[in-house]
Amino acid sequence: MNSSLQKYWLVFSQAVTVMLAALFIVATLKPEWLSEPRVTSLANTASFKESDYDGQLSPGSYHDAVKRSMPAVVNIFTSKTNSKPKPRKGAGPNLADPLFKFFFGDQPPEKEPSSSLGSGVLVSSDGYILTNHHVISDADEIDVALADGRKVKAKVIGSDSETDIAVLKIEVKQLPTPITFGKVESVHVGDVVLAIGNPFGVGQTVTSGIVSALGRDHVGINTFENFIQTDAAINPGNSGGALIDTRGNLIGINTAIYSNNGGSMGIGFAIPVNLAKQVMESILANGSVTRGWLGVEPQNLSKELSESLGLPGNTTGVLLSGVLEGGPAARGGAVPGDVLITIDNKPVTDVRGLLNQVAKINPGNQAKLTILRKGKEIELTAQIGKRPKPKQQLN
Repeated sequence: MNSSLQKYWLVFSQAVTVMLAALFIVATLKPEWLSEPRVTSLANTASFKESDYDGQLSPGSYHDAVKRSMPAVVNIFTSKTNSKPKPRKGAGPNLADPLFKFFFGDQPPEKEPSSSLGSGVLVSSDGYILTNHHVISDADEIDVALADGRKVKAKVIGSDSETDIAVLKIEVKQLPTPITFGKVESVHVGDVVLAIGNPFGVGQTVTSGIVSALGRDHVGINTFENFIQTDAAINPGNSGGALIDTRGNLIGINTAIYSNNGGSMGIGFAIPVNLAKQVMESILANGSVTRGWLGVEPQNLSKELSESLGLPGNTTGVLLSGVLEGGPAARGGAVPGDVLITIDNKPVTDVRGLLNQVAKINPGNQAKLTILRKGKEIELTAQIGKRPKPKQQLN
């Protein structure tokens, strides 16, 4: 056998030897990678530590406050029918066409239903509910959904657009426990607060934040403003819902948000509970809210305006740029150009302050006015009138 043949034979015999050895391993040892797939339980390979939770609330939990107040927060669904002329189906005539009207007369407009949603707060065991005026304004039907799933009709007892407060009434047995009123004077900037409502109609929802500011006004939402500002998330559908403290007491009625896109940006406003309660009590007693009225058109004093009137730069008050003829102020002797500086010895600082001061005086009562006229102080007495309904320009 020559050397070349010997070399090939040696390689062949080595290859056969390796194959036989491999077959032996497969037949006898059967490595794991050739076995059937197996599922390994984590319980067999890892250990876990059980929680030592004993059922007590963890520090910082607001569960008790929410449990106490949430059943009193309701969802409000309103519907109204809008009249809107619509063309008839198909290729029919234009109802607004004068020729069509000549032959057929004016046709009744078709009705388009619309709906909206909001929230409310059950405040009494006989079914009275606080909510926002804008939630129920112009509604044809109002449905209230309780936290336990029951849905009932509600009627409007009264509404005040200038504070955006409305009072509803439902007739239902076995009502949830009404919410308890908190004290606004015990609320401070930095306190934790919770907002409860029905944002976007997803269902009852709780969000948390802090009191960002108190007595916020000049926001341009209502005529009478004294808002609690909070960064608790408030979204469409939260209107009329509860702002509560960490003990579950009602401290405000969520009303509006400051937003560029319609969503929460961390600036929400709630009507303080004392103002909401005051409006509600007036509605229940009289069917409406009665406020004092002076019949003037006031203007804030700017530095430039004070200089033009020859007043010292530190003068506080409001310029009466208009006085309604025959109104309370005019009957008391006020004229356009007067600067009103006090009412019943209380300083008038700006238009908003004047509005609030006069509104608190009962119509028919006398009020002492201190004015500046041509640099001289003059005392006048005016009999306060009853504030007209909204859309009246004079305050």
